[in-house]
Amino acid sequence: MDSGANVTRCTLFHTHSEDYRCVTIITVKRAAATFSVIGCIFMLFVIWIFHKYSSLAQKMIFCLTVAALFDGMAYLMGEVLPDGILCNFQAWWLTYFDWCSLAWVCCITLNLYINLVKEMRTERFEIAYHITAWGVPFCLSCLPLFGDYYGPAGAWCWISNEHMAWRFGIWYIPLFILIFLMMLCYSRIIYVAKKRASTWSGTYNPNREGSKILLVEEVKHLKWYPCVYLAVSLFPLLNRIYNAFSPDNSNFTLMLLHVITAPLHGLANAFVFSLDNETWNQLSPTALQLAIQARFCDTTTIKEYDSKHVRYTAQLEGEDSDSCEDTTVLFYSPNMTLKERGL
Repeated sequence: MDSGANVTRCTLFHTHSEDYRCVTIITVKRAAATFSVIGCIFMLFVIWIFHKYSSLAQKMIFCLTVAALFDGMAYLMGEVLPDGILCNFQAWWLTYFDWCSLAWVCCITLNLYINLVKEMRTERFEIAYHITAWGVPFCLSCLPLFGDYYGPAGAWCWISNEHMAWRFGIWYIPLFILIFLMMLCYSRIIYVAKKRASTWSGTYNPNREGSKILLVEEVKHLKWYPCVYLAVSLFPLLNRIYNAFSPDNSNFTLMLLHVITAPLHGLANAFVFSLDNETWNQLSPTALQLAIQARFCDTTTIKEYDSKHVRYTAQLEGEDSDSCEDTTVLFYSPNMTLKERGL
C-alpha cells in the first residue's frame, strides 16, 4: 500500500518517491490550504462575534466565506490520489466550491451595482442569489462527473490531462470573462459613487449624505474581491496552458506557483475583509473582550410585571423623611389620593 501511494505521489514528475520536488509540492499545497482555512475561520469568527450578518451584503460575504472554507478543505485531502472514487470526489468538490466562491463574488458585485447604480433595493433577490450561487455550480461540477472526465491532474484531482478542452471550457474561460465583467461593473460603480458623493441637490439631508459616504467606503474594499480571483488564478492558468502543450512534462516552477496561489482564496478574502476600517477598529483587545462578554455573558432578560405581585406604598405624614428606611414610592395605586401621592 505504501509503495502504491508513493508511486502515485511521484507521478507529478515521474521520479522516485523521495524526490524533493514531489515533497515540496505536497508540503506547500498543504501549507497554503491551511492558511486559507485559518483565514476563513477568522472571517467567520469576526462575522459571528460582531453580528456582521444583518444586511444582505454581509450575509453574502458570510456565504462566500463558507464556500471558500470548504474549498480550502479540499486541498487538504491527503496526498496525490490515484484515479478512482475518492479522486473523483475531490475533483467534484474542488470544482463545486471554486464555482460557489466565484458565484458569490459575482452576486456581491451585482448586488452593489443594483443598489448604487440602479438605486433599487435588493432584499427581494436574496433567494435568487442563493439559487444561483449554490445551484449553478452544482450543475457545472456534475457535467465532468457524468462524462468521467475527472482524474489526477497534478497536485490534486481535477479534470484530467486527456480532457484539456474541458478545463478551459468549464472553468478558465468563464472565470476570466466573469472577472472582466466584474471589473467593468466596479468601474461604473466607482464612477457613480464618486459623482454622487461630490454633488448634491435640493435641501441638505444629513442621513442621505451619510449614506453616500458609507457607500463609497463599502465600494473601496468590495472592489478588491474580483482582483483577488484574478491574482490567485493567474499562475494556475499559466500552468494549465503549459500542461496543454506539454502534458507529460511538468514544470516545477509553474507547479509550485500553482499550488501556492490556487488554495489561497480564503486567505485572500480574509485580507480584503480586513481592509474595512470598521473591522480593524473592532479587532482591538478591548473591543474583542466586550464582544465576547456580550456573546457569552449577557443574560439580561426583559419581563412584564404582573400587577397582582406589585405592592403599592405611600409615605405616611408622620414619618421622618430623613429616616434610614427607604420610603421611596415606586408605584402609585389608582386609589391613592393626590395628597397620598405627595401632589
